[in-house]
Amino acid sequence: MSDAPSSVRGMNDLLPPESAKWQHLEAACRALFASFGYGEIRPPVVEHTELFARGVGEATDVVEKEMYTFRDRSDRSLTLRPELTAGCARAYIEHSIAMKEPVTRWWYQGPMFRYENVQVGRYRQFWQVGCEAYGVTEPTMDAEQIAMLVALFTGLGIPKLEARINNVGEGEDRVRYRAALVAYYEPHRATLCEDCQRRLDTNPLRLLDCKVRADHALAAAAPRVLDHLGDKAAVHFAGLCAALDAIGVPYQIDPRIVRGLDYYTGTVFEIVTTTDELKSQSTVCGGGRYDSMIASLGGPATPAFGFAFGVERAIRLMPAPAESFVPALALYIATIGAAARQRATALAHRLRLAGLVVEVEHREVGMKAQFRRADKLGARLTLALGEAELASNQAKLKHMAARTETPVALDDLLAAVTAGLQS
Repeated sequence: MSDAPSSVRGMNDLLPPESAKWQHLEAACRALFASFGYGEIRPPVVEHTELFARGVGEATDVVEKEMYTFRDRSDRSLTLRPELTAGCARAYIEHSIAMKEPVTRWWYQGPMFRYENVQVGRYRQFWQVGCEAYGVTEPTMDAEQIAMLVALFTGLGIPKLEARINNVGEGEDRVRYRAALVAYYEPHRATLCEDCQRRLDTNPLRLLDCKVRADHALAAAAPRVLDHLGDKAAVHFAGLCAALDAIGVPYQIDPRIVRGLDYYTGTVFEIVTTTDELKSQSTVCGGGRYDSMIASLGGPATPAFGFAFGVERAIRLMPAPAESFVPALALYIATIGAAARQRATALAHRLRLAGLVVEVEHREVGMKAQFRRADKLGARLTLALGEAELASNQAKLKHMAARTETPVALDDLLAAVTAGLQS
């Protein structure tokens, strides 16, 4: 058995060039969310366990089976965050944000932790990007976020997108619908999977989200939540549809969408793709309205709407290869001798501070090997420095694609490289 260390199952290393693809996604999120007025929040990775039990729901799979929970040296029960909506809500309350501004828009990115089955695009440490908006009850906020997501994923090149929406009601709506589901499923209890038999007593809405294929036909014929909405929820849902129509975002009404967390009230949605890349895992993003969470955690009654998506899954759906996101290498400086390496390092430093990507060969290797490496790295220009070039303060700038050379004074290298990249 090897003594070499390995990563924990489901917690993976992210290496170049794949990290460049992630950086592209993160930059796209940062720019788009900023244009919609979202500021970045960075809550801690560890929270008190009680936050998730209260905020996410004790009867959810996340809290019951998937959390990484431990006791610290002060015997407090702490948990690695399995999601960030509860953490953002805690921050909103703790910092009295409601007293400072009527509407708050936050976005976040970072690692989450759940002990669940490792599969395509799903890991035990996984990264999420999400947005939370507080203080707005109107359905136009729901539509704004859904439209923002469609624009984001379209810009990232993810194909065949579709928005699916539903409304799970709140208050008496939920009571009526829960009773209808229990009455429908109870005669079939013995045929349900083990998890669904338990959910029938603790969280009946999750029966509609069962992943066991044998239970799908039963779920398809179950009572529709939209048929049990009160006037307030029905008006809100109609407003959402009208707002999406006005923006021009296509959508499908899907009464089976309930989401896996207890805190949702009213609108719930998913952005799905019909591509085969994720096999049966077609949901790219999900979210909805959670107007009761802030008050349930001890804060002021505050409407809220948000979403989160798994970065790993989104990355898999971006068709461009990771290498295409790596910044192009502008100049490769090949060197012979210690003096040449020293001069090359100084030249490269000035060019890098000007924003150019420059590679210097610091090893004592032959010139042919260096030019082979320049080719492999995709350098657009190369420069060879040896004793003769140092003595004359002149060198030849080689255009790799055209295989042409241009004389250049080393003191004017920045201007020459800039011109060479434009030719």
